[in-house]
Amino acid sequence: MGRLNCLGISSNPAAPLHWKQSSAPLPGGAKRGFLLLIDSHAHLDSPRFSEDREELLRRAWQAGVKSILSIGIGENSSEMAQALQICRHFNAHPESGTALPRLYASAGVYPHNTPEINDEVLAKLDELLAEPEVIACGEIGLDYYHEGAPHSVQQQMLIAQLQVAERRKRPILIHCRPKDGQTDAFEDLFRILNAHWRSSGLGGILHCFSGNTEQARQAIDMGFLISFAGNMTFPKAESLREAAKQLPVDHLVVETDAPWLAPMPHRGKRNESALMVHTAQTLAELQGLSLEDLAAITTKNFQRLFHLGADVGN
Repeated sequence: MGRLNCLGISSNPAAPLHWKQSSAPLPGGAKRGFLLLIDSHAHLDSPRFSEDREELLRRAWQAGVKSILSIGIGENSSEMAQALQICRHFNAHPESGTALPRLYASAGVYPHNTPEINDEVLAKLDELLAEPEVIACGEIGLDYYHEGAPHSVQQQMLIAQLQVAERRKRPILIHCRPKDGQTDAFEDLFRILNAHWRSSGLGGILHCFSGNTEQARQAIDMGFLISFAGNMTFPKAESLREAAKQLPVDHLVVETDAPWLAPMPHRGKRNESALMVHTAQTLAELQGLSLEDLAAITTKNFQRLFHLGADVGN
């Protein structure tokens, strides 16, 4: 999760993108000409969406984003349930009667909030992960980039949350960010996952991936999907695009990390799920696929990880 200044965004949907067509059959029996994307990571509970949450969901549907995973970390551990509340509210028939994406939720404690974790917080996390709409534990992990919680506390509380997730049989959403030019956060993460998560067989998503190809392959070997956000479209993200080009497409998903990391050409604005099409287009081109093929494959990957059916929308 990266924080940018709030500069707002136009209420008009982004201009439609054009992509190359393919004659090959789409995965999962999807119909050609129908764009089916899943935003695998969006902070819909952000206060920056409080004034127009339903409108941005409508824009997402119109742009081809048919499902969204709403991340339940809030601003602190007491707000973990907000994503579930939003999920339930909008999965009910919207007052406007218009189509909206199907929402799912997660719950977890962000690395820099891990000093807040106690028995009560872990009990609340366990309670939330028992809810059917809460399909993942996260985002959890390690952040050594910012000056936040001590590394030892982040590591201990990551393990504690892994234990809750394993009991509830929920895949995890991992945040991992080292300081620039360093690899210690990934090294500590893989050490912990190898010791405390690999044997669960539950896997998860390495969210907003910012590492190299070898780190991605280590995660894939443990059953993880690799998720790319809008930062992969930034001009200086050549190494990230090179990693995306080399990874197997059946282990990739796409996200916004909204309201942060709006892709080019909207960089610096408030991000939202409708803008994810730009990130998906970039990933499709790197993989040598049409946008609709990339959308269908990444949707299938997401559904496979979380054992979801093919239903989309409300």
